[in-house]
Amino acid sequence: MTANEDLGNPSETSPLLAGQQHLDNAHPDPSLPYEGSLCLPPGGEAVPSMECRLLLTRSAPLIVTFLLEYSFTAASIFAVGHIGKVELAATAVASLTANITGYAIYQGLATSLDTLCPSAYGAGRKDLVGLHCQRMVCFLWFMTVPIAIAWVCADSILKVFVQPQIAEMAGAYLRVLVLGTPGYAAFECGKRFMLAQGLFSATVWILLFCAPLNAVLNYLFVWVFNWGFIGAPMAVVVVETLMPTLLAVYVACIAGSECWNGFTRAAFQDWWPMVRLALPGMLMVEAELMAWELLTLASSFISVEHLAAQSTIATLGAIAFNFHFPISIVAATRVSTLIGAGHADAAKVAARVSGLTALVFGLLVAILLGALRNQLPELFTGNPDVIHLVSKVLPLVGISQVFDSLATSCNGLLRGLGKQTIGGITALICYYGVGIPISLALAFHFHWELQGLAVGTALALLLIALIEGIFMANARWEGIVEQANRRNAESA
Repeated sequence: MTANEDLGNPSETSPLLAGQQHLDNAHPDPSLPYEGSLCLPPGGEAVPSMECRLLLTRSAPLIVTFLLEYSFTAASIFAVGHIGKVELAATAVASLTANITGYAIYQGLATSLDTLCPSAYGAGRKDLVGLHCQRMVCFLWFMTVPIAIAWVCADSILKVFVQPQIAEMAGAYLRVLVLGTPGYAAFECGKRFMLAQGLFSATVWILLFCAPLNAVLNYLFVWVFNWGFIGAPMAVVVVETLMPTLLAVYVACIAGSECWNGFTRAAFQDWWPMVRLALPGMLMVEAELMAWELLTLASSFISVEHLAAQSTIATLGAIAFNFHFPISIVAATRVSTLIGAGHADAAKVAARVSGLTALVFGLLVAILLGALRNQLPELFTGNPDVIHLVSKVLPLVGISQVFDSLATSCNGLLRGLGKQTIGGITALICYYGVGIPISLALAFHFHWELQGLAVGTALALLLIALIEGIFMANARWEGIVEQANRRNAESA
């Protein structure tokens, strides 16, 4: 049976949501045996080669989306950097503070939708997809209140860590930036709403418009309108408010409206099943980000050159993570959709393919970092001492990227299964009970310096990948399908 055949007498092998006709769920290749909105052959058994193709083709637009979003900070730093070094430092401090205390929280909490929305869609409960999205938007807006208070008062807190002038300017930056957080939160939820329906290119088109617009607005506000330093966050606010607006227009006019039944009061009720998944999801994202920032701070106690080198390494790691994380989101969405549809065996195949793909991708990143260890640092600095320090550590960083790719993939699969708690606890123990203590001991007691910091990080990521991989290998998938059915029933 194909997606276009008569479904008057469906069999148990019929696609649950066959007949869906939007572009992103179209048949990737007519010669391949996948059909219907679940992209499964008539027998319901997943084909590894096709699962790999689905993972890669669906990851590509999402990787572009995350990289374009990452460019917002780069555009602001570039625009402000030509004003002066104090303004540049303040922008960097404000961006770091915003990432840790705001954006990472939104991203982490929104990962609960990687479980809820695809599972509901796979079960044929399209109404729940929109309801989950509404609930998360309301929850994130509720969380914006404490985030806004922290940002408004940030200058007094930052004075403990940086010079008063830099702290005051960073605080002013954050007080403007807080105006864009409702839009950012809504867009994070909207991304998951679209991905659950297989609409992987919608956010790319929006970012392809908004990222250049952000760069243009930075130039206009900072230099043409002579708003100076404060023009950079104003540009970001405009774009962050525009993104969910454009996404809403896309849903209304192009694709995605089939899972939207309008606003409902139910969005303010029954938050606990969602929050129960959201909090450990946030923990997974924040644990890694905070670990990297702590190591960067620790490097400042060695020398200024070591701080610059570690900052360069952290930036390269962040760029790599913007590849790892989107791939993990696609894997989570795929596995959760199959679980919601009751295809436990197909979900297992998709999970294995995701792990192998992550391993291959991590090895490619490691090879790239090792081969370009002398060239990549030159993109960030002309200081020969810093370049030498970075080039010495990059091969070790490459090895840690193999483990990071695997760990991030496992985190995504745990989200797909609704087992975020396992990932959150594992991340806390491995980073702060093992990785960071080893990093600090090797760097300062044994004088391994940046190599020591890299070794501790690699060990933490390896442990995360091993622990979560063992859990995945021993998971009772049929029981996870039953849990997904109960979640859908509770959320209705």
